[in-house]
Amino acid sequence: MNFVFIAPRRYVQGRNLLCEAGGYIAKVGKKPLVLWDARVKEIVGERLLASLKDAKLDVVDVDFKGDSTRPEVARVAQIAKEMGSDMIVGVGGGKTLDTAKAAAAAAAGIKMVSIPTVASTDSPTSSFTVWYDEQGNCTGFESWGVNPDLVLVDSQVIADAPVRAFVAGMGDALSTWVEARVVQQTRSQNLVGGMATMAAMAIARLGYDTLMEHGLAAMRAVEKHVVTPAVEKVIEANTLLSGLGFESCGVATAHMISNCLPSFPECRGLLHGEEVGFGIISQLCLEDDTPTAEILKIVDFEIAVGLPVTFADIGLEGVTRERLKKIGDICAGPGSLCHNHPFKVTSDSIVDAMIAADALGRYRKKLK
Repeated sequence: MNFVFIAPRRYVQGRNLLCEAGGYIAKVGKKPLVLWDARVKEIVGERLLASLKDAKLDVVDVDFKGDSTRPEVARVAQIAKEMGSDMIVGVGGGKTLDTAKAAAAAAAGIKMVSIPTVASTDSPTSSFTVWYDEQGNCTGFESWGVNPDLVLVDSQVIADAPVRAFVAGMGDALSTWVEARVVQQTRSQNLVGGMATMAAMAIARLGYDTLMEHGLAAMRAVEKHVVTPAVEKVIEANTLLSGLGFESCGVATAHMISNCLPSFPECRGLLHGEEVGFGIISQLCLEDDTPTAEILKIVDFEIAVGLPVTFADIGLEGVTRERLKKIGDICAGPGSLCHNHPFKVTSDSIVDAMIAADALGRYRKKLK
């Protein structure tokens, strides 16, 4: 099996970067379709559109309908074709960016620019779209074989966004190393059909170390909407390091569990990184070789920044084993990423791990 590493063509991060966005985007194409929702446009629209105008770009403005579904992708791709757009610029959160990536691929492979307005997932740099149905259930994920041509991250925009989104991004990023080392143990494929390079593993580990060292300080700064060196480091960890790491290293149980949670109505209000946060603790309780001190360090970090570590945190207080079996069956089923572990994963072992995670999370919270 070959070693495979993929990445966006260019990544740019800095304070007030949106005011310079037009110059960067003009190097990609001349007629961008800008995909965003009304709330995002209200927040960043004036700055971004002024910069695009200064760069003499012919903008096609399209409202995002709210979820990365196949009908929404088809709608956006059709508009791009009809208007002759040569790129799609996704502006907003992960679902907007995932839709923009899929629509760019569907519209005969036109280019794609990613402008996240929150650091809540590692979607901005990746080649993947996470699919949802029209009821909000996650139905899988798909790589388009290419990463965004350009990723622009305005650090001040990220710091001005809700701190909850920033913390959720830490949950998504924290899983990168936790899952990468599992995949490496079994020499399993990463998400692009190869084995992880040394560079990918080093990036995944750097993301983990960055969060552990700077995550709490960065969260406190974002609560005040200020950009500090810690904030810049964690934005990079949430967005770039995690994005490169998860694709080029691979994922395991933390993400399998998180992708199942939206099927529970009580979990629909959770952010992806919050779901992953609980998935991480569940995976650690499933494993048989992670030192206890390391598990407690991760659980305590999640508690400190406010990530979910108990059933109550994710809206499932009092959930029965029978209901959890739905997740266990999916995680133990054919093609599950849980099989990247170096031991047999069963439905019962997944449910046991989730119950153990809840118990551990409740115990550590009582000590705080």
